[in-house]
Amino acid sequence: MRPGVVTVLCLVQFVDVLGVTSVVTAIPAILEGLNADQAAAGPLATTYAMFFGAMLILGARLGDRFGHRKVLLIGIAVFGAVSIIGGTAHTLPQVLVARAVQGAAAAVSAPSALRLIIHATADGPARTRALAAWSAVGAAAGATGFLVGGLLTAALGWPSVFWVNAPVAALLFVAVVVVVRDEPARRTAERLDVLGALLLVAAVMPVIAGLSLLEQPATSVRGTALLVLGAAGAAALVWRLRSARSPLVPTGAFRSRNLRRGTVQSFCNTATTSSSSVLATLVLQDRLGIPALLSGVVLMAFSVAVVCGSVVTGRLAPRLRPDRLAAVGTTTIAGGNVVLATRGHAWPGIAAGVALVGFGLAAASVAATGLGTSVPGALAGSAAGIVNTGAQLGTAVGTALVILIATASNASVGWAVAAAAALVCAAWCGLRQRSDGTS
Repeated sequence: MRPGVVTVLCLVQFVDVLGVTSVVTAIPAILEGLNADQAAAGPLATTYAMFFGAMLILGARLGDRFGHRKVLLIGIAVFGAVSIIGGTAHTLPQVLVARAVQGAAAAVSAPSALRLIIHATADGPARTRALAAWSAVGAAAGATGFLVGGLLTAALGWPSVFWVNAPVAALLFVAVVVVVRDEPARRTAERLDVLGALLLVAAVMPVIAGLSLLEQPATSVRGTALLVLGAAGAAALVWRLRSARSPLVPTGAFRSRNLRRGTVQSFCNTATTSSSSVLATLVLQDRLGIPALLSGVVLMAFSVAVVCGSVVTGRLAPRLRPDRLAAVGTTTIAGGNVVLATRGHAWPGIAAGVALVGFGLAAASVAATGLGTSVPGALAGSAAGIVNTGAQLGTAVGTALVILIATASNASVGWAVAAAAALVCAAWCGLRQRSDGTS
């Protein structure tokens, strides 16, 4: 393996995930700068995530078909180029288009980067450490984005949140060209299922958008309508997957026990951590009156804990089976949510709670990603996209449900629900371990 391959590919993951949250802090400044209505805050917050979550599997299949290195480079180039459009935008539609294309470019890049990491590392401790780094930078980027967005907006104005991506993408492009030279063989014999890809977008995108709208009573009817639309898209997608000669998701993916379990675990991980972090952000700003920038500083405890947890996990994971590691991680996540539920009335308690959540996420993410991508080589590219899609849907579903519960009652109840869900996942992982005959 060439030196720096894992580092460069993990940086791709960091930039892609950072893009989900970095603009969120700048939304008030964007609306003011463009003289846009406050109702546009929702689309600004969700457009990137919608396209990112809906196109991950398509991005993985494009890598299988045309080569993961080539697709990764195209994704990075588009991400950087469209950032210039966002930074020079004078109208809200221009910003929304830039966010949509950014999300799509990130969705194309992320699965190929993960597939290249798996190809570049040997099965065993080296791959475990690489996956720990991948999981750590992804989780840390989500929380760091709030702080980065706040700093850039305060110092240079909201266009800088877009502009900064252009030089970063250029550096990443050069780094990939120089460092990442080897890649898996292409699967050029299969045709790309365009209809299946469109139906997948029609299924996932309305769900992500609808769940975000459910968080507010004023938009709950539209949110419900989008969920119904997403369900219709999902039904059509199931039909297409069964009838297509070369389906978007290979038939073998549905038969892979590792992929199914890894995807479910990824869903549970983000559902119980992203939700608690978003709720913590709302409590810090709305209830405790802490400015957005300082709230981002408090939430950096999450990012620091994820990085520290990944170091510990990289050494611990080779000694534990994935299900046991996942059980340890999700139990720790539950403990962090309990701290938030009982001590989340002040910022020190919130910092301690999100730190414990982040430490648990490091272990749980490595277990889920490692298990979900432990599949035959022909499925490896698709597995990378499917596991990432599970994580994105977990973020959308978990955040919507926990915020709804917290709005109907209080924040402590929301965190308690997240803790209970994490414990259920931990128990399920423990039962799976016993059913496999492990001690």
